Amino acid sequence: MNRILFAVLLVALLGSFGCREQQKSDIEGFYTLNIDSPEDLKEFFSYAPDRIPFVSAHRGGDRKYFPENCIETFENTLCQVHAVIEVDPRYTKDSVMVLVHDATLDRTTTGKGRVNEYTLEELKKLRLKDSEGNITDYQIPTLDEALEWARSKTILILDRKDVPITERVKKIMEHKAESCAMVIAYSWDEIKECYSFNPDIMMEIMLADTVHISRFEETGVPWRNIVAFVSHNLVEDADIFDKIHENGAMCIAGSSRNHDIAYKKGEIKTFEDLSQKYLKMISDGADIIEADLAIEAGLSLRKLYPIDKPGTKNRFFKGPLR
Repeated sequence: MNRILFAVLLVALLGSFGCREQQKSDIEGFYTLNIDSPEDLKEFFSYAPDRIPFVSAHRGGDRKYFPENCIETFENTLCQVHAVIEVDPRYTKDSVMVLVHDATLDRTTTGKGRVNEYTLEELKKLRLKDSEGNITDYQIPTLDEALEWARSKTILILDRKDVPITERVKKIMEHKAESCAMVIAYSWDEIKECYSFNPDIMMEIMLADTVHISRFEETGVPWRNIVAFVSHNLVEDADIFDKIHENGAMCIAGSSRNHDIAYKKGEIKTFEDLSQKYLKMISDGADIIEADLAIEAGLSLRKLYPIDKPGTKNRFFKGPLR
């Protein structure tokens, strides 16, 4: 049995039972990212030929008994692989930012109705459900709780939902979390607004083609302030990766709408076949895979990690590289 097949078979057990009860909140139990400053964060996301590919856990990397947008799920992901964590902030009725993807509570919690019709106190009485509808003991976290949790562990990527970009930036600044959080910007105006408000903040932005690249350059925002999300779909023109790399930025490609769905439906039959799909995304030019199946993707990418070999990115990764 080869190394990568063994790793992905192992994750079947880890994904079923989780490891949070073993690791709890001991930071030494996690695969962490060693990023101490905004400048470190920019360097971490800058492209280098010897970069170490890694995953962005979409909504935290949910799986059975580990709901999306849940701190316990983030921990389950990080105790198995290196990952940054994409999350979804929304406002409560009393203007507290909580992590819920949908505008309504029905799919992911024991509640019903719109998130913004409940106070934080009311939301904390609810319990989160996993993607199969299983009710867990876990609560909806606030963005404040998540930002404090992320410190010295990983990077939170804050999607927009109903929270304006400057409000997300203010929350990062309030927690002095410029080294462990970044924001997603969806328009050229948002990109300029964010940079003008705080030039230390990193952004994830969509750069799907050369037209997008030209429009981004017109904003005047430095390339070191962004990581480029290229596509949720499989990229047909791999030249886009080279063009972004030439400007010094890393590229994200999404697997949540293609390989991950195909695997869940049984269209991709084995872990080995799934792993090869992830590895092909990296060989095509992606540096980061945004995955629903973050643990499977992260274990697959370990085949590409350096062993006892100096590299410009090694210092950022704490925990075994294989």
